[in-house]
Formats: sequence, C-alpha cells, structure tokens
Amino acid sequence: MDHAAPMETLHIGMTGHAEMVVGTRDTAPRVGSGKIAVLATPVMINLIEEAALDAVEGALPEGKQSLGTHLEVSHIAATPTGMRVRATAELVEIDGRKLTFAVRAEDEVDLIGEGTHTRVVVTADTFSARVDEKAKR
Repeated sequence: MDHAAPMETLHIGMTGHAEMVVGTRDTAPRVGSGKIAVLATPVMINLIEEAALDAVEGALPEGKQSLGTHLEVSHIAATPTGMRVRATAELVEIDGRKLTFAVRAEDEVDLIGEGTHTRVVVTADTFSARVDEKAKR
C-alpha cells in the first residue's frame, strides 16, 4: 500500500479526547517524578497521547496504526487527587506519514498543560517484524 493512502482517511481538524480522575497511583511520588502528591507529568502526557489516538486511530485503514514520536508539552498547573482531567488533541498538520497535533490538558479549574505531539503512521506487521528482529540481537 502506498504511504500516502492512509492519509486520505485523515483530515486537519480531527479531534480526540481522553479523561481521567486523578488517583493516588497517578501522583508524582507514586510514578517517581516528584515528591508532591499531585498529578504526575508522565501521567498527563499519557492522557495526551490517548487523546491523539482517539482523534485518528479509528480512521486509519486496517493494518495501520500511529506511534508517538515526539512531545513538546508544558505542565503549568498542579492537579490534586480526586479532580477530573481532560486532554484534547487536534490534528493540525499532515506531512506524509507524520501527524502533528495541538494538545492541551485541563482540570476542573485550570489549563494544566499544552503543546504539540507528533505521531507517525506505520504498517503494524512491518513495524512488529522490525521490533521482533531487534529483540533477537
């Protein structure tokens, strides 16, 4: 299949969302990224990636998937346990197999993070074969 073919099913402006309620296992001390019991940055980033997946994964042809390759995200406000967080990702650029998203995360009070996230579309079988080959080394 031509590399450009999967992009025909995608368009600028596609959006995805992911939500969570911050639990004790989502805090910086539990994840190992700090000492204060607030939402850990790696957990916020995971939620942002989930939102990007939600935006495009269902529109990709069978056998294709996207993989995260780059994140440039600020984490600008703390979120306590028990508070809901919502991440949003909007597809803003398609360059060959590369997808760029504008991303943001908000809790019930503040914007807590924003930036960009890049994913690349791959053929699942080909990618898995490369990983399997690497594992044999």
